[in-house]
Amino acid sequence: MDDITQQTTARVFWANRWWQLVIGMVCMALVANLQYAWTLFVTPMNARHHWGEASIQLAFAIFILTETWLVPLEGWLVDRFGPRPVVAGGAVCAGVAWVMNSYATTLPMLYVSAVIAGIGAGGVYGTCVGNALKWFPDRRGLAAGLTAAGFGAGAAVTVIPIANMITRSGYEHTFFFFGILQGGCILALALLLKKPNLRQQPAPKKKFAVSKVDFTPGQMIRTPVFWVIYVSFVAVAAGGLMATAQIGPIAKDWGLARIPMTIFGMTLPLLTATLSIDNVCNGFTRPLCGFISDKLGRENTMFVIFIGEGLALLGLMQYGTNPYAFMTFAALIFLFWGEIFSIFPAICADTFGSKYAAANAGTLYTAKGTASLLVPVASVLSATGGWSLVFIVSAVVTIAAGVSAKFILAPMRARWIETHDEPQGVLAVAGTAKASRMSHWPEQTGE
Repeated sequence: MDDITQQTTARVFWANRWWQLVIGMVCMALVANLQYAWTLFVTPMNARHHWGEASIQLAFAIFILTETWLVPLEGWLVDRFGPRPVVAGGAVCAGVAWVMNSYATTLPMLYVSAVIAGIGAGGVYGTCVGNALKWFPDRRGLAAGLTAAGFGAGAAVTVIPIANMITRSGYEHTFFFFGILQGGCILALALLLKKPNLRQQPAPKKKFAVSKVDFTPGQMIRTPVFWVIYVSFVAVAAGGLMATAQIGPIAKDWGLARIPMTIFGMTLPLLTATLSIDNVCNGFTRPLCGFISDKLGRENTMFVIFIGEGLALLGLMQYGTNPYAFMTFAALIFLFWGEIFSIFPAICADTFGSKYAAANAGTLYTAKGTASLLVPVASVLSATGGWSLVFIVSAVVTIAAGVSAKFILAPMRARWIETHDEPQGVLAVAGTAKASRMSHWPEQTGE
């Protein structure tokens, strides 16, 4: 009897949605090094094999593309089979990829491991975000924000141990050790993940438009409102990426990069201090803005935050030659930009329902990959009109996205949800036998 009681208690304990959120955050933290710690391996790898840094960095580009563009498929697997097998598969891929890196003696082998790493990272990322959206229909912004913040927290904790191990034992041993460690830990945590019973979850708050109907990815991409959200995501992500990716070159061109700055008793080069502060802001803003959007509404938050980012970009352009202004406006840019990884998954689930939230959010997440393809435009703009043109274009795009969120997306989404929450609206979009059965729902419920 005691054994049965203990087993039941354990099931109830791990089924608690807050524990499920914490487990997802830890999984995200453990897989983050595949992206954020990569830069530590480039120089020692090149010193050993003389492949050239450009050739080595191609592996990173392959990883990012694989991670981004396969998330819709991985999200579909989560919706169909639950989070446990997908995260477990991602754990195996993550571990195998870094073990392969430790043995890689040719560039093709390095590129193959980059594909495997991308599959692993995408599987963990897409699953944890999608699962958080399902467990927290009443706090989607906060849940998605905390989960996304975990993706950066892991690298912040382990970057020093990884750097020290590379120096002490070599990059091969570091790849092998952390590959086994991270992959094994994620695999163990995957066994604790659960798929929520959507009927038992709290109802979404009705302060803003929330759909009562669940739409599949195929149905979602045929709706105009999805593409308005998608274009907005691409615009804000591209505007931010064009500026944030150029922080280093801008600081060097303005003669600021090596200026010593003292912060909290530590003296660091300005660029190093700026990037450290920026990463903190980038992580902090995700749960913060997600929480705010739960209270004020998605579009209202987007309106304020996106315009704030545009103004910060213009401020950096105008006053950035001052070291303190450079650090301040750069931090604000990251603070206003990082929240896209909490607000957009949340608004996607608000609009298209919880049942297919993982696949739908994964489909929307490809906007990050689309935006990354536009980053080289910054180099063209800087060659044409200097850094000022880069800032102006980025600011205009971002501010336009904020204004459109308030005055185009908000009313459009509200009308669309009101229309398609009606049974005949569901039929028009779904066109399936299941939807046909739903057409009798009012009679069965007496409405």
